[in-house]
Amino acid sequence: MTRHPEPHPTAQPGGHPRTEPAPQPEIRSEAGVGSRMRCGACGTPSRAAGAPRAGRGHRRTARAARATRTAALLALALLLAGGAATGCGGRATTHHKPGTSHEQASGSVGTLLATADAAGHKLREVPAEGAPEVQLALRPDSEDGWNLQLSVKNFRFTPDSTGGAALPGAGHAHLELDGRKIARVYGPWFHLPAAQVPEGAHTLTVRLYADDHTAWAVSGKPVEGAAQLTAPAPGTSGGHSHGEAPAQPPQSPQPPTPGQDQADRTVTVTVRDGKVSPAPARTELRRGERVALRVTSDRADTLHVHGYDKELALPAGQEATLILTADRTGLFEVETHESSLVLTQLLVR
Repeated sequence: MTRHPEPHPTAQPGGHPRTEPAPQPEIRSEAGVGSRMRCGACGTPSRAAGAPRAGRGHRRTARAARATRTAALLALALLLAGGAATGCGGRATTHHKPGTSHEQASGSVGTLLATADAAGHKLREVPAEGAPEVQLALRPDSEDGWNLQLSVKNFRFTPDSTGGAALPGAGHAHLELDGRKIARVYGPWFHLPAAQVPEGAHTLTVRLYADDHTAWAVSGKPVEGAAQLTAPAPGTSGGHSHGEAPAQPPQSPQPPTPGQDQADRTVTVTVRDGKVSPAPARTELRRGERVALRVTSDRADTLHVHGYDKELALPAGQEATLILTADRTGLFEVETHESSLVLTQLLVR
């Protein structure tokens, strides 16, 4: 029988023998003697498989590296989600898309001409066949002023995309009194208050525009319609004269409606040097209530109530009043067109 050599005892302090451990074989890898491997998680060098020490510190480093990578990916996802939610800046509005201007002359529809209309907007030429058309008719309103009807063909009103690129047969209209713009129109009906029309004979013109504020044109001329209007002297009854409006049958007397002094709420705003006073705030209304918007601007401008598509010319230095029945629920901004100032927000419940 073969006998294995006994461990060689050596002396220790105190006289007790100590046994020396047997030599351990050297660990090799496929790359050679004593080579090391790297961790796939953190890249830290580690001992080859079968090495005597696993390394708690190395395991902690790997876990930390994985956690760091996960946190970085999560932060990137949140950043991208936040950017998609907020868009390219600015509050949402039905007047302009964020970041757009009044005159972009964008879109590939038709041919953009070097000439412009009387208001300075470039003409967008399209073929006569299938081109937008508009006719204007008006009739007296039983309460105040006139109701205007815009009959369009090959055209649709797109208030939600105003300020975007020109789309075929889409956009809005401008209303002019004797060649002076008094309102922008976003639908087939518009109410013209008597206070905006001086006594005498006048010409009303409506002109069609694309979303980028270029004027639709055929054969070098803007697409527009016109009607004649005669306004009576202030304080007189009747006397309305209108063109292109069908005769109306006699109507039974209507019950009186609340006047300006009987409005449920009155909002008074002053615009001076590009600042709004008092500071814009929310005006809460119940559905069906009437609100009077009294605005005085130091510069000529146009008042617009989003969602209701109501507009009112603001003469420089004069108070103008718009009476509105809040028959829609939601949050609606009241702003000026030229200066793009928010005057108030109507919260209708």
